Amino acid sequence: MAKALLGYVGGSDPRLLAEMRRLQQRVQDLESELVRIQSENDALTAAAAQHGESLLESIDIDVPKAEPALT
Repeated sequence: MAKALLGYVGGSDPRLLAEMRRLQQRVQDLESELVRIQSENDALTAAAAQHGESLLESIDIDVPKAEPALT
């Protein structure tokens, strides 16, 4: 009865196991990508700090300064 409550009636479905393996591999791939991007971000931040400016200051964008609203 416990197996029936947990959904194991008739054994494991091979399609379900294959999907679970595929999803586990996808999670592992995404975790690896996250580690790579974080280390790349850390390297870029360190490089910007060496030049004495933040990454935002190094981007040359003409953004108008906010002006007070007329009342």
